[in-house]
Amino acid sequence: GSCFIRTDQLDGETDWKLKVAVSCTQRLPALGDLFSINAYVYAQKPQLDIHSFEGTFTREDSDPAVHESLSIENTLWASTVVASGTVIGVVIYTGKETRSVMNTSNPKNKVGLLDLELNQLTKALFLALVALSVVMVTLQGFVGPWYRNLFRFLLLFSYIIPISLRVNLDMGKAAYGWMIMKDDNIPGTVVRTSTIPEELGRLVYLLTDKTGTLTQNEMIFKRLHLGTVSYGTDTMDEIQSHIINSYSQVHSQNSGNSTSSTPSRKPQSSAPKVRKSVSSRIHEAVKAIALCHNVTPVYESRAGVSGETEYAEVDQDFSDENRTYQASSPDEVALVQWTESVGLTLVNRDLTSVQLKTPGGHILTYYILQIFPFTSESKRMGIIVRDESSGEITFYMKGADVAMSTIVQYNDWLEEECGNMAREGLRTLVVAKKSLTEEQYQDFESRYNQAKLSIHDRNLKVAAVVESLEREMELLCLTGVEDQLQADVRPTLEMLRNAGIKIWMLTGDKLETATCIAKSSHLVSRTQDIHIFRPVTTRGEAHLELNAFRRKHDCALVISGDSLEVCLKYYEHEFVELACQCPAVVCCRCSPTQKAHIVKLLQHHTGKRTCAIGDGGNDVSMIQAADCGIGIEGKEGKQASLAADFSITQFKHIGRLLMVHGRNSYKRSAALGQFVMHRGLIISTMQAVFSSVFYFASVPLYQGFLMVGYATIYTMFPVFSLVLDQDVKPEMALLYPELYKDLTKGRSLSFKTFLIWVLISIYQGGILMYGALLLFESEFVHVVAISFTALILTELLMVALTIRTWHWLMVVAEFLSLGCYVASLAFLNEYFG
Repeated sequence: GSCFIRTDQLDGETDWKLKVAVSCTQRLPALGDLFSINAYVYAQKPQLDIHSFEGTFTREDSDPAVHESLSIENTLWASTVVASGTVIGVVIYTGKETRSVMNTSNPKNKVGLLDLELNQLTKALFLALVALSVVMVTLQGFVGPWYRNLFRFLLLFSYIIPISLRVNLDMGKAAYGWMIMKDDNIPGTVVRTSTIPEELGRLVYLLTDKTGTLTQNEMIFKRLHLGTVSYGTDTMDEIQSHIINSYSQVHSQNSGNSTSSTPSRKPQSSAPKVRKSVSSRIHEAVKAIALCHNVTPVYESRAGVSGETEYAEVDQDFSDENRTYQASSPDEVALVQWTESVGLTLVNRDLTSVQLKTPGGHILTYYILQIFPFTSESKRMGIIVRDESSGEITFYMKGADVAMSTIVQYNDWLEEECGNMAREGLRTLVVAKKSLTEEQYQDFESRYNQAKLSIHDRNLKVAAVVESLEREMELLCLTGVEDQLQADVRPTLEMLRNAGIKIWMLTGDKLETATCIAKSSHLVSRTQDIHIFRPVTTRGEAHLELNAFRRKHDCALVISGDSLEVCLKYYEHEFVELACQCPAVVCCRCSPTQKAHIVKLLQHHTGKRTCAIGDGGNDVSMIQAADCGIGIEGKEGKQASLAADFSITQFKHIGRLLMVHGRNSYKRSAALGQFVMHRGLIISTMQAVFSSVFYFASVPLYQGFLMVGYATIYTMFPVFSLVLDQDVKPEMALLYPELYKDLTKGRSLSFKTFLIWVLISIYQGGILMYGALLLFESEFVHVVAISFTALILTELLMVALTIRTWHWLMVVAEFLSLGCYVASLAFLNEYFG
């Protein structure tokens, strides 16, 4: 075949237009004719607006043209898995207006709260440095060139500014990250940032995704309800026996006479007066579930077979061990896997037919006449198939109970059973069917094709034609599928709640499903009231609903993304204030940008630290907006994991990550930061006392190498060994998560603790220097050696007294530093006089 693309610039236009002409000529093996396909696409910047896409198929023998519209069915989006056949594609548009780009945001540089607090304290120390220098010059009496003396004092007291603080903290953070990744209790954890491990110990709000984060995104078929009888996991063998019996009867009758048994059963099954047997109802329900879906079986082991796809798939012999299922939704795969387990197996599917294998090994072929895909507006999907053996046309449909309740014939059990299954945390689907005559279908097809080719209001016209079929359908069954929770989700959420962390669940799923998972995961306790925020579109409705919500106390909030948008538009402050008082909040039907917006709202209104956790590309914006982002490596790829600050493999690991590593990182960094400040303050105090005694002379107390060695080899190892300290054992931190509440108050590092350490430094520095001058007045020539030795011993002793849990490396660090100092006395005798 040949293909060419032509572009030309249209003159005199402000926004350039792109005209794409595609001409393909290829031989189709089935027909043996040459086809010419011409397509024209108009794309206009900056807004892409394609009303229709029309392909003209012209046979060379001048047969009438076939018109076909571009729809979701013949469009391949990014990351699509092609299960069978070949694809000839043209990229229509990739740019800033694509959905994935519009839902992403530029990541920010994250700075931890501890770093901000230390910055404030460092500013205070700088002011103290300037003030002390001014006081010394004032006491000196501003004699001579006083400004020169001021700068000399600034240099002498410059150790007040903890220059080594940043180095020590960054090394400490690297050590925390290494410890997290080496923790055998949370295998597979990756620390992708070296700046904010302390944030794990300061979190107040946890915003989590649902599917793939709290749940495994693995659906398991749990319940089949036929109205009069319900089948659970323990009674699936009964369904299997019914299916085996019904198909064995069909094929025994087939072998007895040449005519198919299905037509002979049909009048009985479709007659309104005759009550069908349970066996025939199960047969119809399972067949409907096996046919009404968009699942394609794929035979992975023979994927490389050359030749035509259909023949390659025939060669498979439909071997069960090689078959996997591809579908847009895991719910669909769960249903098809269940029909396989009870005996009716989907073995082949292409654009025009579906093949099922019966328990006896016979292949049933159904021709696909039409497919109506699932949309979030319709909440249902349908398929029209023709049985190859009998020629019967059947319209199958499945969907949410809210959409299907008005379509199916009157019944008195559907609503009640849907509620019962929802309370069990199951995702429900209603399955129905309708038999069509050849005339009915032909009439529908002509109207449907005409609606699909209309340029204006195409979707409305197509929906109207389809709705003409969706009347008085026969209700077959109600299915219940469970999205299994991840391991230990309930105890982990309970632990986080006991730790004082408020949990918000942000999901793109529908309200009913989100509420079910919130209950089953114990995000919302069984006894707790739930306020479901009814849909609002205007300011008045939002005001009324907020007033109703305000009157309720201690109840969880469930709200949809649309209602949330309206509330935030008119009553942002009031809504956030009320929502923050809730023990749990569930936001359903949230877009990725909305998730990120909620995170920023909480940061802006509460000033507290937020954490976002998710597993998919739609959670990336939320993860990047949060103060601390955690990604889970799930079935949706590694996009969230790579964009996050911390990557874990299971949701349950977040408990240990926060309670143990978050606690240790914050406590250790706070102690390390204050100790480094103390180390600089104490030597500056000794310098101030020395200068004061000698008539405020700007003379340094310790020379060259002593000052360099003080902050490095003499005290660095013991002070840095504080990164191994822990005030509470990991087992106790996990057993009593209430201990975490104290961390969020920031008491380990505050102006109060800072002032305490300043007083300790002034007291110790004054005693050391003044005591050395008083006690060793006769040995004044050795005052440098005496005071410096006392200073080093005091620092080592202070580290030993600060440590709560000893580690063998701490003991090594203490003795190593002491040994280094004793050894250096022999080499630095000129410094010690």
